Amino acid sequence: MASSGCRCGNRFGQVGVVALLLVVVVGSSCLVGVASAKHKGGNSTRTTTTLPFHGKEELRRYRKIMAQVARLKKASVKTIQSPDGDVIDCVPPHLQPAFDHPKLRGQKPEAEPEERPKVSGAAAEQQQEEEAVFPQAWTDGGESCPEGTVPVRRTRKRDVLRSSSAVRFGMKQPRAAGVVRRDSTSDGHEHAVGYVTGDQFYGAKASLNVWSARVASPAEFSLSQIWVISGSFGNDLNTIEAGWQVSPELYGDNSPRFFTYWTTDAYQATGCYNLHCSGFVQTNNRIAIGAAISPTSVYNGRQFDISLLIWKDPKQGHWWLQLGSGPLVGYWPSSLFSHLGGHANMVQFGGEVVNSRPSGSHTPTQMGSGHFPREGFNRAAYFRNLQLVDWDNNLLPAAALRLVADHPSCYDIQGGSNRAWGTSSSSGGPGRNVRCP
Repeated sequence: MASSGCRCGNRFGQVGVVALLLVVVVGSSCLVGVASAKHKGGNSTRTTTTLPFHGKEELRRYRKIMAQVARLKKASVKTIQSPDGDVIDCVPPHLQPAFDHPKLRGQKPEAEPEERPKVSGAAAEQQQEEEAVFPQAWTDGGESCPEGTVPVRRTRKRDVLRSSSAVRFGMKQPRAAGVVRRDSTSDGHEHAVGYVTGDQFYGAKASLNVWSARVASPAEFSLSQIWVISGSFGNDLNTIEAGWQVSPELYGDNSPRFFTYWTTDAYQATGCYNLHCSGFVQTNNRIAIGAAISPTSVYNGRQFDISLLIWKDPKQGHWWLQLGSGPLVGYWPSSLFSHLGGHANMVQFGGEVVNSRPSGSHTPTQMGSGHFPREGFNRAAYFRNLQLVDWDNNLLPAAALRLVADHPSCYDIQGGSNRAWGTSSSSGGPGRNVRCP
């Protein structure tokens, strides 16, 4: 997380409206804005809000975020109150955040591609077994956005105030140039992933089970996802990402949520989660990106998984996100990318956590189910039917899958292969334990 030279209360934004009776100024202020105060003169009372951000750029970004929220709220043709507290705005597609991007301004969503990745043999049998259902908390009771709109999870003021930086709200922390993202020794990110490399890839597909992973600190997250990657692991890294994530700082709770991400410069200044910036174009009116997934898997009980397919349309060149063999969610326009404007040169499947090392020891934040892969099915997180899209738009098994775990005693990974699950992997762990102090 970005650090600051001064500390003001809780850095994760638990800064409320505070009545100040005495203001002591030492050097420069840590806070952007005016401290909350009440001034009583006659019958007048004035209250303003303290913002836990630093500098004019932070305040400008905060105001820009809240202005966009106001525009989306005004454009909404229907508002849905989710049982978990989320608010979903149903917005006309051409008014969604994507089209604020300079390369997309004035455009409308592209028509869905006619041709989808082709499957055959065992892959076709596995596809027939996929669940077309993708339940989310906001759709309980049969709710959905009307045709001709897309659901946008509303950003609240408190969501932004939880962030350590308004400028980087909705973004992953940047990685140092030259640091391979699977090497977590320098930035606190730890991975247990299976990956393929050394070829040209035009998409990836997998089914992954969903867990309510326990996250120990607001500064941390836990996720399971697919990465589609191109470029070097320096500042030109391009990625497209999708999966489920538990992130108290971003979402304000510990529910696993469906998420997307993209970057063209190794998480420096481009891209974001979900629809928090312009870029990803949503086309589906029944799936809300950033909304909670429900139900989730139960240890030693029923498993619930989601099937995700990311693939490059050979005609228009956009990267589409599809729910398995079912409906399309939307697309990342090819114009957003440099290297991924052509193809990917690596695909990864697996888990990632942030280890902030609370109290100097390893975090107890869980990856996956919080249990090691050796415990097996019904107990550990899995990816099944791992597939890749080739140059001719064919879905093929992810052969030659390599496995890597940054710290196997904290989070580990195992691979497998059989007719029912094709190429598969299982990853996760409890974090801090006797072998991971």
